[in-house]
Amino acid sequence: MAAKRVAERYGTDNLTLLFADVNGEHGDNYRFLREAAEWIGGELVVIDNGGKTIWQVFADVRFLGNSRIDPCSRVLKREPMRKWLEDNRDPADTMVYLGFDWTEQHRWERAKGYWEPWTVECPLLWEPMLDKAEGMAKMRADGVEPPPLLTRQGFPHANCGGGCVKAGVKQFQRLLSIDPAEYAKWEWNEERLRQELGDVAILRDRKGGVSRPLPLRELRVRTHASPRLDLGGAEDEWGACNCMTPMD
Repeated sequence: MAAKRVAERYGTDNLTLLFADVNGEHGDNYRFLREAAEWIGGELVVIDNGGKTIWQVFADVRFLGNSRIDPCSRVLKREPMRKWLEDNRDPADTMVYLGFDWTEQHRWERAKGYWEPWTVECPLLWEPMLDKAEGMAKMRADGVEPPPLLTRQGFPHANCGGGCVKAGVKQFQRLLSIDPAEYAKWEWNEERLRQELGDVAILRDRKGGVSRPLPLRELRVRTHASPRLDLGGAEDEWGACNCMTPMD
């Protein structure tokens, strides 16, 4: 919707829709990407990262991403997109647009410094401001089925097949209930890295004021025993994606 606002204001002759692929999104995300790009106009440019996945990134940097530090976003999103800009676009005549809405102005402020010398704008903050629900309603009225399936299934973030190292316990519990096969992939990959890196995990158990790793295998077992967990507050966290803003 942010890109559509740019197209409506300035046209599509010089509009580039830049997508960096983590090579592990839900299939419907790619459907949505193609349909939305056709609806918006402009040129869709896909950075495929050589097929690299988040799990390869974690193995390469020998660090499992978590809610505080996300090397996957840095390596597969921010750095390749910035390199593409440096190689292909002059900041003197190029504007960077991000899709933050009025609830995310703090993310816009953090993003400005990272993307310098390019100027960053957020078209969803243009008057009249749009929130996500209003944007999706407009897309649907124009014949584009939004949002991706994961969002329609109740996921607040449709990233990485329904997981995401920035996601919290609640999102992984939803993934376990809706798509146990995908959850099993996440669990298997995490266990493989734990064998290499030691007692690390994407999630944390903070019961009793003491923070400790909460592996996805343990979360699955405990959730099946009792979906309502006591993790010192972590049991209610959904997490948040910060792909376009530096957090590590």
